[in-house]
Order: sequence, then C-alpha cells, then structure tokens
Amino acid sequence: MIEIAPKDLGVRNRIKIYKATDITGYFWAIFAVSQKSKLLMKDLHKFEEIYTKLTLYCGHNFKHKIIFIDAPLCTKAKEAFLAQGWKIK
Repeated sequence: MIEIAPKDLGVRNRIKIYKATDITGYFWAIFAVSQKSKLLMKDLHKFEEIYTKLTLYCGHNFKHKIIFIDAPLCTKAKEAFLAQGWKIK
C-alpha cells in the first residue's frame, strides 16, 4: 500500500489517497476523507475527478474504488457513489 500525496495530483483537498494491490494482483484506489460537513453530490464529482487524475498519474486503471468517510453522507450522494462503482465504508 502506497500513499500518494494530493499535491502530486494537483489536488488541494485534505484527503488521503492510497494505491494498493491485493493478493490476487488487483489494484485498489483507496480514499480516506475526514470532515465535519456532509458529503453531497458535488463531492462525488470532485472524487471522480481525483480518481481520473490518479489513473493518469499511476498509468493504469483500478479494479476497485473504496472510500472511507468520517462524515455524514447525503442519501442521493450515497446512491450516486454506489452507481459509479464506489464501495463506501
């Protein structure tokens, strides 16, 4: 598991980004977000943009996308995250 600095991707958000490989060889994109305000639909677009920058930075696509959220989550945003293929923890 390797931590990637948001500054390397040109992102100013306070977010932790990790690139990991599981035992079967699949790549995981792991985002950790800790904030006090609720995550909304606009945040989904922001994370998708960060994800595309991460794929370009690493030079490959990821099999799994997971986000660890320590904040309340809007129900519409939760449905949209799941529809985009994110796993929420």
